[in-house]
Amino acid sequence: MAAPNDPLVYVDQLLKPLYWLIPIFIIFLVAREIFRSAWIKGLVGEFTVNRALKYNLPERHYHLIKNVTLPSAEGTTQIDHIVVSTFGIFVIETKNMKGWIFGSATQRTWTQKIFRYSKKFQNPLHQNYKHTKTLEDMLGISGDAIHSVVVFAGDSTFKTEMPENVNNVGGSIRYIKSINRELFTPSDVKTIIKNISSGSLECGRKTNSSHVLHVKNLVEGREAALLENRCPKCGAEMVIREARKGPNAGNQFWGCSTFPKCRTTAPLN
Repeated sequence: MAAPNDPLVYVDQLLKPLYWLIPIFIIFLVAREIFRSAWIKGLVGEFTVNRALKYNLPERHYHLIKNVTLPSAEGTTQIDHIVVSTFGIFVIETKNMKGWIFGSATQRTWTQKIFRYSKKFQNPLHQNYKHTKTLEDMLGISGDAIHSVVVFAGDSTFKTEMPENVNNVGGSIRYIKSINRELFTPSDVKTIIKNISSGSLECGRKTNSSHVLHVKNLVEGREAALLENRCPKCGAEMVIREARKGPNAGNQFWGCSTFPKCRTTAPLN
């Protein structure tokens, strides 16, 4: 038993009113880690872009569809936002990142730099290419009518020259509005929206979990196959091809030698 004049007793009495702060501090640390997670950052970025598209693109001309998971030849592909309009279809990939961003249309990976911290990430244009091709095949619509758009929603700065379809939120809105040649009638737009809705998978935990597992397996299998210069889908030889149209016109890439039977592609570098 502690003596009446034991200094530990007085310390305990002084700190006792503060003990209730300990669980609050633990909750704060856990919450901070959660909000730092890539999943939360992705949700915040998608929410930011969603609001910008909703309030800056007139509903009479543009119809927004968000969080779409489509079946593809390789499994599934997940698209952040699709904007359907009489001027074409805009497939939007969102990146919620901060710091300096380095990259070009042809590079396989881009770089994020925050002070001395550097991180490589997949070229979002290449990532979005699969989205546009899946949508093109599903709808049976020419690729000229489907536009790839990459939006950086965070506090980031481009340190290299980017293609016009890669921008911050405001710049991406301006890019979408700059494409104003009508390609579809209002009736066409309704049909496209209906076909996307009927062709997409139902949102939910099961669909998301299946997609995450598919992406993991796909990346592992694709990297192993490409090391042997063979198609990760059908096993045929991969050959160097050159894009003839679209934002990547003139750029070279790996393509399956059995095209058009197999449409698998991969970045050249």
